[in-house]
Formats: sequence, structure tokens, C-alpha cells
Amino acid sequence: RAVSLWSCPATQPSMLNVHLLPHTHDDVGWLKTVDQYFYGVRNDIQHAGVQYILDSVVPALLADPTRRFVYVEVAFFAQWWHQQTPQMQKAVRELVDQGRLEFANGGWCMNDEAASHYNAIIDQLSLGLRFLQGTFGSCGRPRAAWHIDPFGHSREQASLFAQMGFDGYFFGRLDYQDKKNRESKREMEQIWRASTSLEPPTADLFTSILPNGYNPPLGLCWDVLCSDNPVVDDPGSPEYNAKQLVSYFLETAATQVRHYRTNHIVMTMGSDFHYENANLWFKNMDKLIRLVNAQQQNGSRVHVLYSTPSCYLGALNKANLTWSLKQDDFFPYADGPHQFWTGYFTSRPALKRYERLSNNFLQVCNQLEVLAGPAAMAGPYGSGDSSLLREAMAVAQHHDAVSGTSKQHVADDYAWQLARGWKSCQVVVSNALAGLGRTKMDFTFCHGLNISVCPLSEGAASFRTILYNPLGRRVSWPVRLPVNGTAYTVRDPGGQPVPSQVRGDQGAAPRELLFMASAPALGFSVYTVTSVTSRVPSSRASEPLLVKQPQQIQNEHLRVLFDPATGLLSEIQNLDSGISLPVRQAFYWYNASVGNDQNAQASGAYIFRPNRSEPFPVSPRGRVQTQLLQTPLVQEVYQNFSAWCSQVVRLRPGQRHVELEWTLGPLPIEDGWGKEVISRFDTLLESNLLFYTDSNGREILERRCMTRPFELSPGSDPIATLHFPDPQDKQAQLTVLTDRSQGGSSLREGSLELMVHRRLLYDDGRGVGEPLLEPGTNKEGLVVRGRHLVLVTPPQSAASAHRLLAQQEFMAPQLLLALRGGTPYHPRAEPPTPPYTVLLRLEHQFEAGECANMSLPITLNLQDLFTFNITALKETTLGADQAKAKMSRLQWRERSSARGPLSGPPPLDPLTVTLQPMEIRTFLATVQQLPSRPGRPG
Repeated sequence: RAVSLWSCPATQPSMLNVHLLPHTHDDVGWLKTVDQYFYGVRNDIQHAGVQYILDSVVPALLADPTRRFVYVEVAFFAQWWHQQTPQMQKAVRELVDQGRLEFANGGWCMNDEAASHYNAIIDQLSLGLRFLQGTFGSCGRPRAAWHIDPFGHSREQASLFAQMGFDGYFFGRLDYQDKKNRESKREMEQIWRASTSLEPPTADLFTSILPNGYNPPLGLCWDVLCSDNPVVDDPGSPEYNAKQLVSYFLETAATQVRHYRTNHIVMTMGSDFHYENANLWFKNMDKLIRLVNAQQQNGSRVHVLYSTPSCYLGALNKANLTWSLKQDDFFPYADGPHQFWTGYFTSRPALKRYERLSNNFLQVCNQLEVLAGPAAMAGPYGSGDSSLLREAMAVAQHHDAVSGTSKQHVADDYAWQLARGWKSCQVVVSNALAGLGRTKMDFTFCHGLNISVCPLSEGAASFRTILYNPLGRRVSWPVRLPVNGTAYTVRDPGGQPVPSQVRGDQGAAPRELLFMASAPALGFSVYTVTSVTSRVPSSRASEPLLVKQPQQIQNEHLRVLFDPATGLLSEIQNLDSGISLPVRQAFYWYNASVGNDQNAQASGAYIFRPNRSEPFPVSPRGRVQTQLLQTPLVQEVYQNFSAWCSQVVRLRPGQRHVELEWTLGPLPIEDGWGKEVISRFDTLLESNLLFYTDSNGREILERRCMTRPFELSPGSDPIATLHFPDPQDKQAQLTVLTDRSQGGSSLREGSLELMVHRRLLYDDGRGVGEPLLEPGTNKEGLVVRGRHLVLVTPPQSAASAHRLLAQQEFMAPQLLLALRGGTPYHPRAEPPTPPYTVLLRLEHQFEAGECANMSLPITLNLQDLFTFNITALKETTLGADQAKAKMSRLQWRERSSARGPLSGPPPLDPLTVTLQPMEIRTFLATVQQLPSRPGRPG
């Protein structure tokens, strides 16, 4: 074990043991930016300086060998560590070796659990865990997951923690009614079975709900930020209060133990940015421990001790009890009536999309860094690496970052960090493509394609389009480029012409060139685009067909019908299966509550509280203006709902889904109402109010309208209550895939709504201190664009259809442009390239029983997958910080089963790896480039 139980303080088997957990909770950005928090800048916003916390805690621990401390956020710790002297680093290593400075969680940050994708969660946890392993060895490896502040807790998060080798999971926030119910049943601690596919106990995790959130008991806060009285133990002083405090402490412990099942309880002694002066805390806790334990001579059966999360888990495990089982999740979170934290599932939609795109680019950068080898980090475009973007993405997973619950200037800083990371990775990608393609080109990354801006394609008469595919299978991808010419030829990598189309000039916007490109698995293709405007006049036959009142669009797989009276989508027909599903889709908005006489709660960045249960239609008359733009390569119905809401319904040849691309904003607020906009799909499906959402992009959870694991109070908001994060609703035959985290629900039979944008005029009182009123680029309000992909499929094929499409959208190809020409290029390193180590993960993306064929185990031959040779292979835990064969977790017994521990991992064949449904296997592979296979240029 990383922290052996022998290093834990002694407990008293016949007494109530109160484990004091000294800790600090340091948000990686919230009211201040990451660097402002670390250095203590802008204390006019919030008094907080993380460097001073660590400066203060270490000497306090060194002063007394009984003291212990819990630290979490590795992003801050790593920054502090690199500024320390060798003497200080040696002292800290000794504290870690002794188990007195314990790292919990171990992630770069404490990530959000609703808006984060599992891929990004794994990456940010691995980044922190590998730093701790490399700095402190096995003694630095956390044994306890510590998510004390995220606003609700997902089942997939617990599954990932279990697969990383954690013994248990601590959190502080759960629904106030759920907590009351659990306290009465003494179910504040239980086993969380976090996967229906992985064989227990692979994804089982002992879970402990902390009694006071993550704060100390009332009256026992001894930080510079607190105002509670210190312990005065001099009987001769008129301020003497020791006897009273001891009595109060014993009463508090007696009350708390009634909600737990063993003779061990925890008290979290710390809070946000506490311990800048650690002496205040430790001096008072020293006195408290001494005074309370002295009462044992008078018959007290309470024993107080400094402890850590892993020591507490070890004590509970020794009790050898059986525990109840939980199999769903802890969403949504509410801290009181009308106070459901479901707004943040959608808050800051542009940042949420930028985070998702950044993760996509990071995976591309990682892959090319490996495929090209060391030449990717130093080449014709300079030096770069993926670390800047990796760290920026890790920070972006923080529960006040991707969640959208920070101040505006902090959200801007998160975006700036991502942009800086992109620049470094662009160097890596350019070097790698030059090395793999043996050609140096002036690569351009067109970041403005979402607003039809790309100077190179608009200005060049001839250019190249490079498409890199990060998926493990060949993909075809629609390329849309703004151009100024009227006709172009497009040729594939073999020089063959590719069908293309230039769509006409609309106002001041440039024309748009359309063509389909494809790229091999983990490879790239180069397409050549040449303007022929000067030689071939534009033909009217090639111009798009415009229809003002479209009735339908159709390809070989789908027919999409529109209501001629309203212009709204009315029906989707799957021509392959013969399914015809009436689907009415439109946009609505809830007016955000500002509070009322019954409850003052306003809707804000965290909390969704509408003023009324029925939303207003964006188009009050129920009719939208429509226009059909039809070409051989795409059919698009343009719908104009209002001056600030429009949508394109798009269908391409061969496409088995309908694409809805919406553009919203700036949301009008001149009427004095904050607005929360939804896209609603109304069908005739008999759903029994059941709908399904994914958990962080992985396993699917069943939801039922107005049903939760505990009763709702009469004052609950039904709209806000039933919103869940990351919906990918699969109601028998209807699936909607989102391109970012969004709140969603099914509030009536056969209906699904997804919240896509929010603009609010009031703060919701959860600390941010400003309304969610994003200025956008023009300072007039945020305009946001996004996509929903809609599938109508038979139930038996729905899983395979939506899984494959979701993966292709999440790991979309990366598009680069370059001018024609280029020069031959060969990396300086002479073959053979020296061996190097890479992190490799292989995933089975289907659930057990989800699909007849796709849910079967799969065996891969690794040597056939890559352009390099694997010379050694070591399997690790999911966090890549420990050999899988050495992982040893505490075993917990559920009440209804006598199931024993799993057998050890099977012997590793260096050539073949077998994956079970939902299994992710992680390896450290030693690889060597093969000089004869420079890459997969396509």
C-alpha cells in the first residue's frame, strides 16, 4: 500500500474515534484566475494565496510528528514544488514517506462531474497522478478520491476512480433531501457499483459522504479567514472556554455518530484556501485533541486523533461490515427548495464547446507526437510539445471551469490558457506532418471556420487541404471552406477529381466550397484545390436550387419532412427500416426567476429556476421563415425563428442522421427577463416518461420523469429537478447527440428538451457575485453556434448507430491548409530512431448486452495497428501511475453478496490484447520507429 496502515495513528477499538482531517480546498480558478490564486494577487476579490498555504503547512507538520495534512490540487502543488530548494523538497518527501502529508484525489484539479467528458477526466487525473508517482514514488500515490466540492456526482466518475485503484471516495455535496434520508437510515457510507458492464468489483467503490460538506463543525473554524474563538485553556483567564468547547465537541460527535455505522467518524478541519497561517489551525487542534482525550479519565469514550482519508478508510475496512449498494448517480444536486444546481449543465456554452474542441486537438497532438517520434517536438517549424495544452485542458476540467461557474475574467483566462496550448501543439502537428509526409509546407490552422473565415482559402488560387484522422477506422468528412472564386477543381491524394460545389454569395459573406474528404485510420490525406474561375465560367446548372417553402429533403437513407403551414420539422423517416416518426422540433425560452415571496432564489450560473413551468415559443406565431438550399452534395433547410435564433437542417448523401445546426444570440434582455433557451423535440413515442442520458460520454443511465431515489418535497421545481447533464437521449428510436454538455429532460410523454443557451440578469447567490451575462466578441451579448445530430433507428440498432457517430464527432478529423508547393523534408534524426516510451490506451466502447455484435469481446494484435514497433509492454492501472499487477485495493462486502475479489490480471501477451465490453486497458509501451514506414500519408 502507498500509505501502509502501520503509518496511521493508533485508534481505540472500544471508543468512538474522531478522525480530524486537516485540509485546504484550493479552487483551480473561480473568483480569481489560477495564477492570481497561487500568488495571492487581487485579494480585493478574494483573500487567497496558495503558495503561502504550502509555505505554512510544511513547517507546521515538521514541528510536531503527530500532525497530518491532506492536499489535493496537483496543479498548484506542482507549481509550488518547482520553486522550492532541494532542502525543502527533501523535507516534503520525508513527510510524504511518513504518511503525514497525504495526497488525496491526485488529479491536476478536482474536476467537474457533469460537463466533463470521460476522456478529459482520465487525462487530467493521469497528469496529476503521474507527477506524484514521479516525484514521490509509491508513497505519493493517493488511495482516496476526494471530490468534496463538485455539484453532483456521476456514476462514470466513480467507475474511473475504481479503475485507477482507489480504495474509497469522499464527497460533500448531495441533495439536501437525499442527505436527510441517508442520515436517518445510516446510509452515509455504502458501496457504489459504478458499471453494469465491468465485472464486480472492478468498478465498485466504497463511498463516504462527509457530514459537513467539507467544512469544520460550526464554531470550530480556526483559520485566519474565520472568526470563531480560539481554544483558551488557561483557567485563570477571563476568556477561558476550554470546558465549554470540549462539551460542545463531545455533543457534536455524539450527534454525528448517529448517522454512521462504525465507531469511526470524520471531521473536515479546513475549507476554501485555509491554512495560510497553519499555526492557527494546528495550535487549536493540538489543544482540542489533548483536552478531549483527557476526558477519558473521567469516563469519556471519545478518542480524537489527527488522521487522513486513507487511514479512515483503513479503519472502516477493519470493521468488516457489509454495506448497502448504490447503482445510479447523485444528480441533480439541490441545497434547498427551488435551489437545483442544474443551470451549470449549460452555462457558458461557447466555453464548453471550446473545451471539447481543445480536447479533440489535444488527442490529435498526442497521436502525432507519438507517430512521428522525437522529430515532432523539434523540426522545421520550431520546438513545441503537448504539455501546455495538456495542462490547460486539465485546468479546464476544474469544477468551476468547464462548468461555467467562474467569474467572467476567469472564464476568459481559461480560454486564453487553451489558446496558448493550441499554439504549442500546432508546432507539434506541423513538425509531425512534415516528417511523416516528407514535405515541408506552410501549414495554416483556420480557427474561424465556424464563422466562415479563412484568409488562405479566401485569397489563394491554389492550396492544399490536409485532413488528419485520429480514429482507429477510416472516416469520410465534409469539408466546408470559405472562398471568393466561383469554380474550383478538387483532387484526392491520387490526383483523381473529387465532386465539389461552390455555393453562392449571400450578402457580404464569401462563397463556400464543399467537398467530401476521407482519411485512413490514424493517418492523413492531402487534397489539392485549384481555382478555375478564369478559365471556366460559372454555369447556372451548378448553382444551388433555392426553394422558399420546402416540403422535404431526402437521401438514400432518410426522408425529412417539414410542415408547410409552420415551416417546422415535422417527421423523420428511416428508409432502410421503414420507420416513420413524427418529430416536431422548435425553440422555446424560460424566463429566469428573480425570486419571489415564497423563495428569494434567482436563476444563475449554477441554479436553473424558471419563473413558470411552461416556456415561451421563440416564434410566438408558431411559424418560421424557411428556405431550401439544394446541391448534389448537401441539402439544407434554413429556418429563421427570430432575429436572434436560426437553424439549418442539413442532410448529405449517405448520411444516416439529420444535422441541426443552430445559432443563438445575443439573447434579448431589454424586456427585463433573463432567458434560458431550449430546443424541444415532441414525438408520439410512448415513453412512459422514461428517457436516457449518458454518464460523462460513456455508460447510459435510465431516467424517469418525476422519479428520484428519494421523495421530492412539494416545493421542488419540476422543470429544474429533471434536468440532467450531457444528454444523449435514446427513447426507443430517437437519439439526439450533443456537441457539448447541455442540460436536458423529458417533461411530457414522448418529449425531449435540451437547454442550449442562457443569459441571466441576476446572480444566484452561490459566490460568483455577478450574473451570467457573457459579453461576446462584440460586447452586445454572446452568440453561440452548435449542432444536434438526430437519429431515428430501430431499437436493436440504436446503440451501434449512436456510439459510432458520437465517437466520430468527439474525435473529429483535424483540418489544415497549406499553399501549393513545398520542399522535400527529412527529419535530422538518422534511423533508427532511439526507443522511447508512450502511453497507450485501448477501449471497448460498447456496453455489455448493448449490441448483438458490437458488445462481444475483441482481441487486437498491437503490432498490426501502428507505424512503429513495440519492443516492450507493461500494463498499468487506468491512471498509468502503477503496474496493474501490483494494484491492491481494499475489499468491501456488499450486503446481498458473498462475492470474492477478482483474480489477478491475465498474463500479458506482447502481441495481442483482449478487451471486454466497457473495458479500458492502459499500457506503457516502449516503441521504436520503423524507417521503412514513414507514416500513413493516405
